[in-house]
Amino acid sequence: MAAVEILETRAVEEFATAPYLRLVPLTPRPLRHGPSLTQRRAARARLARRRRRTLAGLALATALTILALPGHVFGATTGAGLSTDLAGSSVLASGMEYVVQPGDTVGSIARNINPVTPSLARSLLVRELGSSVVVPGEHVLIP
Repeated sequence: MAAVEILETRAVEEFATAPYLRLVPLTPRPLRHGPSLTQRRAARARLARRRRRTLAGLALATALTILALPGHVFGATTGAGLSTDLAGSSVLASGMEYVVQPGDTVGSIARNINPVTPSLARSLLVRELGSSVVVPGEHVLIP
């Protein structure tokens, strides 16, 4: 089926004595202009893939950042085997320099370093000193 459209233009009036009639098909014109439905779906799928890649990249970056942090941030142990929570309350901490007092032994210094398991601190001290004997006035680097 078709409709009739009457065109009234000067170009047509010059050649015709009656108004110019033209058949117009009744097929509906698309309401939407621009890319087709398949192109829009493909673009939407590309954006979804890009979002997934970005999210995976952010998750990976976060995981690597967390892994790069020192272990003691998450409750690990110090060099002397003491948990970081207890290390804050101990008298001597790793990296400190201790001056041996009269009456001190390697065992008493180890108990000051790690009151929970002084045997580990003692073995680290002996390895650091190269001996199990300390002399008053000696400077000891706490491992």
